[in-house]
Amino acid sequence: MSPRPHFLVLTFPLQGHIAPALRLARRLLAVAPDALVTFSTAAAAHRRMFADADDGQGRGSDEDDRLELLPFSDGTENGFAKGGGASELNDYMASFHVSGRRSVGDHLDALAARGRPVSRVVYTLLLPWAADVARERGVPSALYWIQPVAVLAIYYHYFHGHAAAIDDHRHDHSFPVDLPGLPTLTIGDIPSFLTDATDPNDYFHGVFATFRDLFDTLDREKPKATVLVNVFRELEETTLAAVGAYDVLTIGPVLPSGDEDQAGLFKQENNKYMEWLDARPAGSVVYVAFGSITVMAKGQIDELLPGLDETGRPYICVVRKDNKADLAVDGDVSAAASENGMVVEWCDQVRVLSHPAVGCFVTHCGWNSVLESVAAGVPMVSVPQMSDQRMNARLVERDWRVGVRAELDDGVLRAAELRRRVDEVMGEGEAAAEVRRTAAAWKRAVEEALGKGGSSDRNLMAFVESARSGGN
Repeated sequence: MSPRPHFLVLTFPLQGHIAPALRLARRLLAVAPDALVTFSTAAAAHRRMFADADDGQGRGSDEDDRLELLPFSDGTENGFAKGGGASELNDYMASFHVSGRRSVGDHLDALAARGRPVSRVVYTLLLPWAADVARERGVPSALYWIQPVAVLAIYYHYFHGHAAAIDDHRHDHSFPVDLPGLPTLTIGDIPSFLTDATDPNDYFHGVFATFRDLFDTLDREKPKATVLVNVFRELEETTLAAVGAYDVLTIGPVLPSGDEDQAGLFKQENNKYMEWLDARPAGSVVYVAFGSITVMAKGQIDELLPGLDETGRPYICVVRKDNKADLAVDGDVSAAASENGMVVEWCDQVRVLSHPAVGCFVTHCGWNSVLESVAAGVPMVSVPQMSDQRMNARLVERDWRVGVRAELDDGVLRAAELRRRVDEVMGEGEAAAEVRRTAAAWKRAVEEALGKGGSSDRNLMAFVESARSGGN
């Protein structure tokens, strides 16, 4: 009888990392009914997410005890305090690496002692030490890359001999960049951690250094590092050759099923927005959300809500509670919405995008949001700001042709620009109709990739079988 596979899924304590990691954990349970999964993130995030499931010893369980919820220590009591400066973030990253490495090592030893040995460690971005901890114990590991293959390729080439092509022109966003296996890009397409955070004084320099360590870690894996990518092969087939140094398995989009996606760092008070959507015509609603960490520029609300009103279309706009404080908004933002719109602090984005009333997604272009929109067949208006979002926006507009990119004015999406871009994907013209047709075609491609025997289904099953057999 084949051994029972046990996956330890580790993730950085940010919502944009937690969501795809927890979805993968549950997906592994679904495709391998005999599998065990232990899901682990930093303790402060664990407490926010799983208070109801906690057993009093910091652990919890789900899925008939096949899914164990086990936090690791990042060396702090309450995690990173938002609002700190660059030195505070760098100090946190250093603590996260040292304490996380020690804590996860202890977990691996304890799980083995309990008769629940881990057969494969799976870790998301910003945990380069996870592979080292696994290797020290003879346990194979896999990086779960939660950005597109094209961004993986950019990072790979930057840390393998092509840094100067970016560093020498990093302040000129129009400068062309040629990297092996990729079309000609511009500096403005390159992830911000490679154009801004290389400076030791930059706020995100600790993140840049962690990516550098990550690729150094991957280089030490023999014969090849295994990288699971949250994308489906057909979406980036021509780019896969650019990362041939790794054993890349496209297994996405890894989406939630049922209500399980509500386990996250943000909680919604109610789902009245779904009833509101039910009363709107098909394809009529503009949905606006800028993710879990993106901070709106000062004055953005003053442009955003009037711009949405000027489209003449119903809308749902997400303004996080913490973002309201950053914006120093006076009064209730929800009250500023017109009768045609609704402002909420958080929502179940997959359910919203899957609702037939939604016809457009105005998004910061975080990778989770892009994938969820592609899977739902909803055209996008991209408003990228940082990290991989600029490259994601390029892919949305130029490669997949499922959206357009808005231009910012001093960091602000102006009302007129919002109205113009929404019309480009929701209007009556042929160009808008073509975007909608293309979005619908990609939705069908997602269904095929995730369906039985589809490219993502085959790759995930192959990964499970390799864990079962003990292969790398």
